[in-house]
Amino acid sequence: MKLLFDFFPILLFFIAYKIFGIYAATAVAIGAAVIQNAVFWFRQRRFENMHLITLALITVLGGATLILQDKSFIMWKPTAVNWAFALAFIGSQFFGEKTLVERMMSHAIEIPQSAWRRLNMSWVVFFIAMGFANLYVANFYFIAHAALTAAAHAPVEVDNCATQFSGQLLLGLCQTTKDAEEQWVNFKLFGMMGLTILFVIGQAFYLARHIKDDEKPTSLEKAEQEQGS
Repeated sequence: MKLLFDFFPILLFFIAYKIFGIYAATAVAIGAAVIQNAVFWFRQRRFENMHLITLALITVLGGATLILQDKSFIMWKPTAVNWAFALAFIGSQFFGEKTLVERMMSHAIEIPQSAWRRLNMSWVVFFIAMGFANLYVANFYFIAHAALTAAAHAPVEVDNCATQFSGQLLLGLCQTTKDAEEQWVNFKLFGMMGLTILFVIGQAFYLARHIKDDEKPTSLEKAEQEQGS
């Protein structure tokens, strides 16, 4: 349930994009991030740092997209968010008594300190990888849009390509750029959510193994049990 709540702005971004386009979707995502933080505060009487980081970055990069009418800023946002998370998690590995993962989950489960630290570092690697994955997908749009701009000898608004040009080359580049944009939007929701769910499932198996190991009696406990019997 929390995962769906965390992906709430992305889900609304996707829906708004399919109906109104990327600029309206960006405005919707900014509003959704504000609502997400407000709802969390009313329910918990506190803010979650990860939500605040997301709100700050989507406001800055989304705002730049809307003001400058440049889609590249919003496409950089998932990478910026994931790398900001990675920086926060790796910082907690060296500063403070507990890692961020332990602070978030230790109230529910108990595992050895070394296991918490490995778990925390696995999230660092995951966030870094997700940032690069987003750049990989977004780069198809960046390349296609650069080729379209070079061929047109002027900035081009992809959504209005059909009314601006008639040549097969330019129309083909318009379609390629639009397809790359839609591919990124689909990855932003389905790809990132799917990869996150798979990673969380893997974490659950890791936690289950360590909880099971932690519950096993030590050799000293076994000896004491045998003496008692």
